[in-house]
Amino acid sequence: MNPRETCTALEFAQEVHEESLELLRTIGRIGAPTGDEGRRAEFVANWLREQGATDVTVDEARNVVCILGNRSEPGRAVFSAHTDVVFPDTGELPLSEDEENMYAPGIGDDTACLVTLLMATKWFLRHRPKLDTCVVVVANSGEEGLGNLKGTKQLMREATAPVTELTALDAHFPEVVTEAVGSMRYRISVHTQGGHSWKNWGVPNAIERLSRIVCAMYDLPRPTEARTTCNVGLIEGGTTVNSIASEASCLCEFRSTSEACLQEMDEKLRNLVARADARDDMEVRIDVIGRRPATGDVSESAERRLTRRCDDAIQAVLGMRARHVSSSTDANVPLSLGVPAVCVGTIAGGLPHTRDEWIRKASLEQGVAVALLLMMAHVVEDE
Repeated sequence: MNPRETCTALEFAQEVHEESLELLRTIGRIGAPTGDEGRRAEFVANWLREQGATDVTVDEARNVVCILGNRSEPGRAVFSAHTDVVFPDTGELPLSEDEENMYAPGIGDDTACLVTLLMATKWFLRHRPKLDTCVVVVANSGEEGLGNLKGTKQLMREATAPVTELTALDAHFPEVVTEAVGSMRYRISVHTQGGHSWKNWGVPNAIERLSRIVCAMYDLPRPTEARTTCNVGLIEGGTTVNSIASEASCLCEFRSTSEACLQEMDEKLRNLVARADARDDMEVRIDVIGRRPATGDVSESAERRLTRRCDDAIQAVLGMRARHVSSSTDANVPLSLGVPAVCVGTIAGGLPHTRDEWIRKASLEQGVAVALLLMMAHVVEDE
Protein backbone atom coordinates (compact mmCIF):
# COMPACT_ATOMS: atom_id res chain seq x y z
CA MET A 1 0.00 0.00 0.00
CA ASN A 2 1.12 3.51 -0.80
CA PRO A 3 2.17 5.03 2.58
CA ARG A 4 0.74 8.41 1.65
CA GLU A 5 -2.64 6.88 0.77
CA THR A 6 -2.62 4.86 3.98
CA CYS A 7 -1.96 8.00 6.02
CA THR A 8 -4.74 9.84 4.18
CA ALA A 9 -7.21 7.02 4.77
CA LEU A 10 -6.39 6.71 8.46
CA GLU A 11 -6.61 10.47 9.04
CA PHE A 12 -9.93 10.76 7.21
CA ALA A 13 -11.42 7.79 9.07
CA GLN A 14 -10.45 9.36 12.39
CA GLU A 15 -11.85 12.73 11.34
CA VAL A 16 -15.28 11.34 10.43
CA HIS A 17 -15.55 8.69 13.16
CA GLU A 18 -18.30 10.39 15.14
CA GLU A 19 -20.17 11.17 11.92
CA SER A 20 -19.81 7.51 10.92
CA LEU A 21 -21.31 6.35 14.23
CA GLU A 22 -24.21 8.76 13.87
CA LEU A 23 -24.89 7.55 10.33
CA LEU A 24 -24.80 3.97 11.61
CA ARG A 25 -27.32 4.81 14.32
CA THR A 26 -29.66 6.31 11.74
CA ILE A 27 -29.46 3.59 9.10
CA GLY A 28 -29.37 0.84 11.73
CA ARG A 29 -32.86 1.79 12.89
CA ILE A 30 -34.43 1.64 9.41
CA GLY A 31 -36.17 -1.68 8.85
CA ALA A 32 -35.03 -3.32 5.61
CA PRO A 33 -36.22 -6.92 5.26
CA THR A 34 -35.12 -8.66 2.09
CA GLY A 35 -37.48 -7.59 -0.67
CA ASP A 36 -38.54 -4.44 1.19
CA GLU A 37 -35.39 -2.32 1.20
CA GLY A 38 -37.06 0.79 -0.18
CA ARG A 39 -36.84 2.92 2.96
CA ARG A 40 -33.10 2.35 3.34
CA ALA A 41 -32.54 2.83 -0.38
CA GLU A 42 -34.31 6.19 -0.31
CA PHE A 43 -32.32 7.34 2.72
CA VAL A 44 -28.98 6.28 1.20
CA ALA A 45 -29.75 7.94 -2.15
CA ASN A 46 -30.68 11.20 -0.44
CA TRP A 47 -27.62 11.06 1.82
CA LEU A 48 -25.32 10.64 -1.18
CA ARG A 49 -26.92 13.61 -2.92
CA GLU A 50 -26.44 15.70 0.24
CA GLN A 51 -22.72 14.85 0.10
CA GLY A 52 -22.53 16.25 -3.43
CA ALA A 53 -23.18 13.19 -5.61
CA THR A 54 -24.79 14.23 -8.89
CA ASP A 55 -25.21 10.82 -10.55
CA VAL A 56 -27.34 8.74 -8.16
CA THR A 57 -30.18 6.44 -9.21
CA VAL A 58 -32.35 3.77 -7.61
CA ASP A 59 -33.06 0.94 -10.04
CA GLU A 60 -35.93 -1.55 -10.26
CA ALA A 61 -34.25 -3.90 -7.77
CA ARG A 62 -33.89 -1.03 -5.24
CA ASN A 63 -30.14 -0.82 -5.77
CA VAL A 64 -28.77 2.64 -5.06
CA VAL A 65 -26.17 3.28 -7.78
CA CYS A 66 -23.73 6.19 -7.48
CA ILE A 67 -21.32 6.88 -10.34
CA LEU A 68 -17.92 8.35 -9.50
CA GLY A 69 -15.92 9.46 -12.50
CA ASN A 70 -16.66 9.40 -16.19
CA ARG A 71 -19.47 7.20 -17.53
CA SER A 72 -17.70 7.10 -20.90
CA GLU A 73 -14.89 4.94 -19.47
CA PRO A 74 -14.95 1.44 -21.03
CA GLY A 75 -15.11 -0.44 -17.73
CA ARG A 76 -16.69 -0.34 -14.28
CA ALA A 77 -15.01 -1.01 -10.91
CA VAL A 78 -17.84 -1.73 -8.47
CA PHE A 79 -17.79 -1.33 -4.69
CA SER A 80 -20.93 -2.55 -2.94
CA ALA A 81 -22.58 -3.30 0.39
CA HIS A 82 -26.07 -4.68 0.84
CA THR A 83 -28.95 -2.84 2.49
CA ASP A 84 -31.21 -5.78 3.46
CA VAL A 85 -31.24 -7.60 6.80
CA VAL A 86 -32.60 -11.03 7.68
CA PHE A 87 -35.35 -9.79 10.00
CA PRO A 88 -38.93 -9.04 8.85
CA ASP A 89 -39.33 -5.76 10.76
CA THR A 90 -40.60 -2.98 8.53
CA GLY A 91 -40.79 -0.45 11.37
CA GLU A 92 -37.95 0.97 13.42
CA LEU A 93 -35.38 -1.59 14.51
CA PRO A 94 -34.32 -1.58 18.17
CA LEU A 95 -30.83 -0.16 18.64
CA SER A 96 -28.81 0.29 21.80
CA GLU A 97 -25.20 0.85 22.70
CA ASP A 98 -22.72 1.05 25.50
CA GLU A 99 -19.26 2.57 25.65
CA GLU A 100 -17.68 -0.11 23.45
CA ASN A 101 -20.41 -1.73 21.34
CA MET A 102 -23.55 -1.02 19.34
CA TYR A 103 -26.36 -3.57 19.25
CA ALA A 104 -29.18 -4.03 16.72
CA PRO A 105 -30.55 -6.68 14.37
CA GLY A 106 -28.43 -6.52 11.23
CA ILE A 107 -26.07 -3.89 12.65
CA GLY A 108 -23.02 -5.77 11.42
CA ASP A 109 -24.54 -7.72 8.55
CA ASP A 110 -24.41 -5.51 6.69
CA THR A 111 -25.32 -2.07 8.03
CA ALA A 112 -21.92 -1.15 9.46
CA CYS A 113 -20.13 -2.27 6.29
CA LEU A 114 -22.58 -0.15 4.29
CA VAL A 115 -21.59 2.83 6.43
CA THR A 116 -17.87 2.21 5.78
CA LEU A 117 -18.62 2.26 2.05
CA LEU A 118 -20.67 5.45 2.28
CA MET A 119 -18.05 7.29 4.31
CA ALA A 120 -15.29 6.25 1.90
CA THR A 121 -17.51 7.57 -0.90
CA LYS A 122 -17.81 10.85 1.01
CA TRP A 123 -14.04 11.30 0.70
CA PHE A 124 -14.26 10.83 -3.07
CA LEU A 125 -17.14 13.30 -3.34
CA ARG A 126 -15.19 15.82 -1.29
CA HIS A 127 -11.89 15.55 -3.17
CA ARG A 128 -13.00 14.50 -6.69
CA PRO A 129 -9.72 12.73 -7.55
CA LYS A 130 -8.82 11.66 -11.07
CA LEU A 131 -9.66 7.99 -11.59
CA ASP A 132 -8.25 5.31 -13.89
CA THR A 133 -11.73 3.87 -14.50
CA CYS A 134 -15.37 4.57 -13.75
CA VAL A 135 -15.96 3.69 -10.08
CA VAL A 136 -19.49 2.63 -9.20
CA VAL A 137 -20.69 2.62 -5.58
CA VAL A 138 -23.74 0.43 -4.97
CA ALA A 139 -25.96 -0.06 -1.93
CA ASN A 140 -27.52 -3.24 -3.23
CA SER A 141 -30.64 -5.19 -2.34
CA GLY A 142 -31.49 -8.86 -1.97
CA GLU A 143 -28.30 -10.38 -0.55
CA GLU A 144 -29.84 -12.27 2.34
CA GLY A 145 -31.70 -15.60 2.23
CA LEU A 146 -34.16 -15.97 -0.61
CA GLY A 147 -33.24 -12.58 -1.98
CA ASN A 148 -31.05 -14.78 -4.21
CA LEU A 149 -28.55 -11.95 -4.79
CA LYS A 150 -31.26 -10.11 -6.73
CA GLY A 151 -29.59 -6.72 -6.51
CA THR A 152 -26.18 -7.80 -7.77
CA LYS A 153 -27.72 -9.92 -10.53
CA GLN A 154 -29.63 -6.83 -11.68
CA LEU A 155 -26.50 -4.73 -11.47
CA MET A 156 -24.44 -7.13 -13.59
CA ARG A 157 -27.25 -7.59 -16.09
CA GLU A 158 -27.98 -3.88 -16.59
CA ALA A 159 -24.45 -2.42 -16.40
CA THR A 160 -23.95 0.14 -19.15
CA ALA A 161 -20.33 -0.97 -19.55
CA PRO A 162 -18.53 -4.21 -18.63
CA VAL A 163 -17.87 -4.67 -14.92
CA THR A 164 -14.14 -5.34 -14.64
CA GLU A 165 -14.06 -6.06 -10.91
CA LEU A 166 -16.37 -6.06 -7.89
CA THR A 167 -15.49 -5.61 -4.23
CA ALA A 168 -18.31 -6.28 -1.80
CA LEU A 169 -18.05 -5.10 1.80
CA ASP A 170 -19.63 -7.60 4.17
CA ALA A 171 -18.80 -9.49 7.39
CA HIS A 172 -15.93 -9.17 9.84
CA PHE A 173 -12.21 -8.44 9.95
CA PRO A 174 -9.95 -9.94 8.67
CA GLU A 175 -11.96 -12.14 6.30
CA VAL A 176 -11.61 -11.89 2.53
CA VAL A 177 -13.94 -14.13 0.54
CA THR A 178 -12.06 -15.35 -2.52
CA GLU A 179 -14.19 -18.34 -3.53
CA ALA A 180 -17.94 -18.43 -4.07
CA VAL A 181 -20.09 -21.05 -2.36
CA GLY A 182 -23.02 -21.65 -4.69
CA SER A 183 -26.36 -23.10 -3.69
CA MET A 184 -29.51 -24.71 -5.07
CA ARG A 185 -32.56 -24.30 -2.84
CA TYR A 186 -35.83 -26.18 -3.12
CA ARG A 187 -39.29 -26.67 -1.71
CA ILE A 188 -40.38 -30.32 -1.78
CA SER A 189 -44.12 -30.85 -1.25
CA VAL A 190 -45.99 -34.12 -0.63
CA HIS A 191 -49.75 -34.55 -0.98
CA THR A 192 -51.75 -37.61 0.11
CA GLN A 193 -55.41 -38.27 0.87
CA GLY A 194 -54.94 -38.21 4.65
CA GLY A 195 -57.62 -39.18 7.14
CA HIS A 196 -58.46 -40.02 10.76
CA SER A 197 -55.57 -41.32 12.83
CA TRP A 198 -57.66 -44.28 14.16
CA LYS A 199 -60.31 -45.01 11.57
CA ASN A 200 -57.98 -44.59 8.58
CA TRP A 201 -54.76 -45.85 10.09
CA GLY A 202 -52.55 -47.33 7.41
CA VAL A 203 -53.27 -44.82 4.64
CA PRO A 204 -50.25 -42.78 3.50
CA ASN A 205 -49.18 -39.96 5.81
CA ALA A 206 -47.61 -37.00 3.97
CA ILE A 207 -45.25 -36.24 6.85
CA GLU A 208 -44.00 -39.82 7.02
CA ARG A 209 -43.51 -39.95 3.24
CA LEU A 210 -41.68 -36.63 3.23
CA SER A 211 -39.46 -37.91 6.04
CA ARG A 212 -38.44 -40.84 3.87
CA ILE A 213 -37.55 -38.46 1.05
CA VAL A 214 -35.48 -36.33 3.45
CA CYS A 215 -33.57 -39.38 4.70
CA ALA A 216 -32.98 -40.53 1.14
CA MET A 217 -31.71 -37.06 0.24
CA TYR A 218 -29.11 -37.22 3.01
CA ASP A 219 -28.08 -40.69 1.77
CA LEU A 220 -27.41 -39.47 -1.77
CA PRO A 221 -23.73 -39.93 -2.69
CA ARG A 222 -22.05 -36.55 -2.78
CA PRO A 223 -19.25 -35.69 -5.20
CA THR A 224 -15.69 -35.56 -3.92
CA GLU A 225 -14.28 -33.04 -6.42
CA ALA A 226 -15.30 -30.14 -4.15
CA ARG A 227 -16.91 -29.79 -0.76
CA THR A 228 -20.65 -30.29 -1.20
CA THR A 229 -23.24 -30.18 1.58
CA CYS A 230 -26.98 -30.72 1.97
CA ASN A 231 -29.39 -29.35 4.52
CA VAL A 232 -33.09 -29.43 5.35
CA GLY A 233 -33.84 -26.20 7.15
CA LEU A 234 -37.62 -26.19 7.57
CA ILE A 235 -40.39 -28.83 7.66
CA GLU A 236 -44.10 -28.02 7.74
CA GLY A 237 -47.23 -30.12 7.49
CA GLY A 238 -50.23 -31.73 9.09
CA THR A 239 -53.12 -30.21 11.01
CA THR A 240 -53.84 -31.99 14.33
CA VAL A 241 -52.41 -34.79 16.42
CA ASN A 242 -55.28 -37.11 15.50
CA SER A 243 -55.20 -36.48 11.75
CA ILE A 244 -53.16 -38.36 9.17
CA ALA A 245 -51.35 -35.53 7.40
CA SER A 246 -52.41 -34.91 3.82
CA GLU A 247 -49.84 -32.15 3.18
CA ALA A 248 -46.20 -31.73 4.12
CA SER A 249 -43.32 -29.74 2.71
CA CYS A 250 -39.70 -28.91 3.43
CA LEU A 251 -37.15 -26.32 2.41
CA CYS A 252 -33.75 -27.76 1.59
CA GLU A 253 -30.53 -26.88 -0.17
CA PHE A 254 -27.26 -28.10 -1.61
CA ARG A 255 -24.13 -25.97 -1.34
CA SER A 256 -20.81 -26.33 -3.11
CA THR A 257 -17.86 -24.34 -4.40
CA SER A 258 -18.29 -26.25 -7.69
CA GLU A 259 -21.04 -25.51 -10.18
CA ALA A 260 -20.64 -29.01 -11.64
CA CYS A 261 -21.20 -30.58 -8.22
CA LEU A 262 -24.36 -28.53 -7.73
CA GLN A 263 -25.69 -29.72 -11.08
CA GLU A 264 -24.88 -33.32 -10.18
CA MET A 265 -26.79 -33.11 -6.90
CA ASP A 266 -29.69 -31.35 -8.59
CA GLU A 267 -30.05 -34.25 -11.01
CA LYS A 268 -29.85 -36.82 -8.23
CA LEU A 269 -32.49 -35.05 -6.14
CA ARG A 270 -34.85 -34.69 -9.10
CA ASN A 271 -34.50 -38.40 -9.85
CA LEU A 272 -35.24 -39.18 -6.20
CA VAL A 273 -38.37 -37.05 -6.24
CA ALA A 274 -39.49 -38.53 -9.58
CA ARG A 275 -39.28 -42.04 -8.14
CA ALA A 276 -41.34 -41.01 -5.13
CA ASP A 277 -43.90 -39.27 -7.32
CA ALA A 278 -44.26 -42.42 -9.44
CA ARG A 279 -46.19 -44.07 -6.60
CA ASP A 280 -49.93 -43.91 -7.08
CA ASP A 281 -50.77 -43.11 -3.47
CA MET A 282 -49.12 -39.68 -3.26
CA GLU A 283 -48.06 -36.66 -5.29
CA VAL A 284 -44.62 -35.12 -4.88
CA ARG A 285 -43.52 -31.78 -6.27
CA ILE A 286 -40.14 -30.06 -6.31
CA ASP A 287 -39.73 -26.31 -6.91
CA VAL A 288 -36.51 -24.30 -7.09
CA ILE A 289 -36.84 -21.34 -4.73
CA GLY A 290 -33.26 -20.09 -4.73
CA ARG A 291 -30.16 -20.15 -6.91
CA ARG A 292 -26.74 -18.78 -6.06
CA PRO A 293 -24.00 -19.54 -8.59
CA ALA A 294 -20.55 -20.81 -7.69
CA THR A 295 -17.24 -19.55 -9.09
CA GLY A 296 -16.90 -19.70 -12.87
CA ASP A 297 -13.94 -19.24 -15.20
CA VAL A 298 -12.11 -16.31 -13.60
CA SER A 299 -8.60 -15.19 -14.51
CA GLU A 300 -6.43 -16.44 -11.66
CA SER A 301 -3.94 -13.60 -12.04
CA ALA A 302 -6.67 -10.94 -11.99
CA GLU A 303 -8.28 -12.51 -8.93
CA ARG A 304 -4.90 -12.65 -7.18
CA ARG A 305 -4.30 -8.96 -7.86
CA LEU A 306 -7.66 -8.01 -6.40
CA THR A 307 -7.13 -10.28 -3.40
CA ARG A 308 -3.67 -8.86 -2.78
CA ARG A 309 -5.14 -5.36 -2.71
CA CYS A 310 -7.48 -6.46 0.10
CA ASP A 311 -4.70 -8.24 1.96
CA ASP A 312 -2.50 -5.13 1.80
CA ALA A 313 -5.29 -2.82 3.01
CA ILE A 314 -6.05 -5.03 6.00
CA GLN A 315 -2.35 -5.32 6.85
CA ALA A 316 -1.85 -1.55 6.53
CA VAL A 317 -4.80 -0.61 8.75
CA LEU A 318 -5.06 -3.47 11.23
CA GLY A 319 -1.53 -4.85 11.19
CA MET A 320 -2.81 -8.39 10.66
CA ARG A 321 -2.89 -10.96 7.90
CA ALA A 322 -6.13 -11.41 5.99
CA ARG A 323 -7.92 -14.75 6.26
CA HIS A 324 -9.09 -16.12 2.91
CA VAL A 325 -12.39 -18.00 3.08
CA SER A 326 -15.14 -19.46 0.92
CA SER A 327 -18.64 -18.09 1.41
CA SER A 328 -21.91 -17.13 -0.25
CA THR A 329 -21.93 -13.37 -0.86
CA ASP A 330 -22.68 -10.78 -3.52
CA ALA A 331 -19.30 -11.68 -5.03
CA ASN A 332 -20.85 -14.98 -6.22
CA VAL A 333 -22.53 -13.29 -9.17
CA PRO A 334 -19.50 -11.67 -10.84
CA LEU A 335 -17.31 -14.68 -10.02
CA SER A 336 -19.81 -16.96 -11.78
CA LEU A 337 -19.56 -14.69 -14.85
CA GLY A 338 -15.77 -14.75 -14.93
CA VAL A 339 -15.36 -11.29 -13.37
CA PRO A 340 -12.75 -10.93 -10.59
CA ALA A 341 -14.50 -10.30 -7.28
CA VAL A 342 -13.95 -10.45 -3.54
CA CYS A 343 -15.93 -9.78 -0.39
CA VAL A 344 -14.13 -8.01 2.44
CA GLY A 345 -15.07 -7.70 6.10
CA THR A 346 -14.80 -4.12 7.38
CA ILE A 347 -15.95 -4.30 11.01
CA ALA A 348 -15.45 -6.32 14.19
CA GLY A 349 -18.47 -7.80 15.92
CA GLY A 350 -20.48 -10.92 16.53
CA LEU A 351 -23.78 -12.82 16.63
CA PRO A 352 -24.83 -12.12 13.03
CA HIS A 353 -28.38 -13.16 12.05
CA THR A 354 -29.55 -12.82 15.65
CA ARG A 355 -31.38 -9.96 17.33
CA ASP A 356 -28.42 -9.62 19.68
CA GLU A 357 -25.95 -8.81 16.90
CA TRP A 358 -23.28 -6.29 17.87
CA ILE A 359 -20.34 -4.40 16.43
CA ARG A 360 -17.38 -2.83 18.15
CA LYS A 361 -17.74 0.88 17.62
CA ALA A 362 -13.99 1.54 17.40
CA SER A 363 -13.73 -0.89 14.47
CA LEU A 364 -15.90 1.38 12.33
CA GLU A 365 -12.99 3.80 12.05
CA GLN A 366 -10.71 1.01 10.84
CA GLY A 367 -13.39 -0.16 8.42
CA VAL A 368 -13.72 3.26 6.83
CA ALA A 369 -9.95 3.34 6.35
CA VAL A 370 -9.92 -0.11 4.73
CA ALA A 371 -12.84 0.74 2.43
CA LEU A 372 -11.19 4.00 1.40
CA LEU A 373 -7.84 2.35 0.69
CA LEU A 374 -9.54 -0.24 -1.52
CA MET A 375 -11.28 2.47 -3.52
CA MET A 376 -8.14 4.63 -3.71
CA ALA A 377 -6.51 1.90 -5.81
CA HIS A 378 -8.25 3.60 -8.74
CA VAL A 379 -6.98 7.10 -7.96
CA VAL A 380 -4.47 8.43 -10.47
CA GLU A 381 -1.73 10.37 -8.71
CA ASP A 382 -0.76 13.77 -10.07
CA GLU A 383 2.70 13.79 -11.55
